Amino acid sequence: MSKITAAQSLVRVLQAEGVDTLFTLTGGHILPLIDAFVVAGVRVIDVRHEQAAAHAADAYSRLTGRLGVAAVTAGPGATGAVSGIATAWSASSPVLLLVGRHPRFEELRGGLQEMDHPPLFDSITRWTYTAMDADRLADVGVAATRHAFAGRGGPVVVDIPWDVQAQQVSAAPLQDHSKARTNRAAGADQATIAEVAAMVAAAERPVIFGGTGLRWAEPSPLADLAQTIGCPVFLNSLARGSLRWDHPLLGNRARSFALGGADLVIALGVDWDFRTKFGAVVGSQATVVQIDAEPTRIGWNRGADIGLAADPGVFVAQLLGEIGGGPVQDSDWVRRVREQEAVKLEAAEVASRSDESPVHPERFAREVAEFFGPDAIVAADGGDIVSTTAKWLQTSSPGHLLDPGPFGCLGVGAPFALAAKTLFPDSMVGIVYGDGAFGFNAMEYDSLVRHDLPVIGVIGNDGVWNNIRVLQRAMYPDRVVAADLGVRPYHLMVEGLGGFGEFVDDPAELRPALERAAESGLPALINVHIAEQKRISSVYGF
Repeated sequence: MSKITAAQSLVRVLQAEGVDTLFTLTGGHILPLIDAFVVAGVRVIDVRHEQAAAHAADAYSRLTGRLGVAAVTAGPGATGAVSGIATAWSASSPVLLLVGRHPRFEELRGGLQEMDHPPLFDSITRWTYTAMDADRLADVGVAATRHAFAGRGGPVVVDIPWDVQAQQVSAAPLQDHSKARTNRAAGADQATIAEVAAMVAAAERPVIFGGTGLRWAEPSPLADLAQTIGCPVFLNSLARGSLRWDHPLLGNRARSFALGGADLVIALGVDWDFRTKFGAVVGSQATVVQIDAEPTRIGWNRGADIGLAADPGVFVAQLLGEIGGGPVQDSDWVRRVREQEAVKLEAAEVASRSDESPVHPERFAREVAEFFGPDAIVAADGGDIVSTTAKWLQTSSPGHLLDPGPFGCLGVGAPFALAAKTLFPDSMVGIVYGDGAFGFNAMEYDSLVRHDLPVIGVIGNDGVWNNIRVLQRAMYPDRVVAADLGVRPYHLMVEGLGGFGEFVDDPAELRPALERAAESGLPALINVHIAEQKRISSVYGF
């Protein structure tokens, strides 16, 4: 029987899983792996830092629902990927990180970049493993995918010595692994569905709140359920886009008001973390129905009156089937929430019409959001300016707002956008940066240029680590340090790498500059001088 490398046997399994792209930074300890992907015809996208490779694989998963794969070399290659894997962990993204390892015959002898990698990842993965048997490497790939898609999903790491990758193994016909993991999404029992339906019927102030777990659920008739119940819907993080940005029941700015006043909250894949004041944003009078594919998320920080380990999308369909009927007229509760939305929006709109220079952050946010529109895929990379812009973005498809999530890792912008443009070359792909965040993976503009991926980045550049400086001023007003960056010409760096760059400090020139960036057909960066925001950011949860 013919022979192939063990690495090739692994790649065959991954291709059967639907993997068509590898994100990597080359290294000696993964050359047999990279070659196996090349031989198999898998698209290989190389980047300039291992963190970016992991982030790109994360974005691939968020956008497709399939396994995202990155490969990094041993030692510093593995350590460089840690932040990217931690970000995928916080987003429940099914990502496989393949890590090269020193050859087995060098074990404990001090070989180049010798390191036991799995312990490094134990707390931020669903599974880690060192594959020492070449003949079983394909089986390891099957096990990795099983773990990556368990529950909500999450990253896994497989550590493979160089000589295991390169070893010849039998090219036996690929087994059918399609039945090797759960293939039916769990729903609720009929009694529970009837109980929740009765709660809905009795509620006067219901709210639906969707979180990250909703992104990894089965597609659901969420809009139909909201219209049938007649209640406001709020979405955060990866759930953004589950309803169109302009849906009449979708709230954006009055979430605290709605959750604080609700008498029934249907929480779909929600994390009660710092973004919801650890669940305290929900009033004590509310009945909470929490649905999540990950049992450990239920009742975390905020108790659930009904806590169900099930697929949120399946649950939505079941509940809609039980309630029946069609859209109802707006209730007094819906009108009250809309009034709060209107008040908050009006205050933002007043600021967004400012003609001041440097550009007002609300003006920046509105102009950028209107330019990208509802069909773009936008990566968010920063602090205050991203928080401001996110409220204006017109996200209308699941996964089309790619943000760092609760891990708050900066540097995701270019890697997320790189994956998005690779997957959807005909779609507009953008990045909204803070100036501090841009510096983390700025050299990935070189990757965008080399791979001919014309994404459009725009920096809200106030020349400071703004949420840090505001906080420092409040805590230590006489010794604010390490918070100033200066308004640097980052656009010139992108120009120097072969992209399009432009500096803007006049708000009237922002939209024309973005249009010119799009017309250039190049990876682009519009560097916008914005005014400092003076508020203390809420990103720290206090």
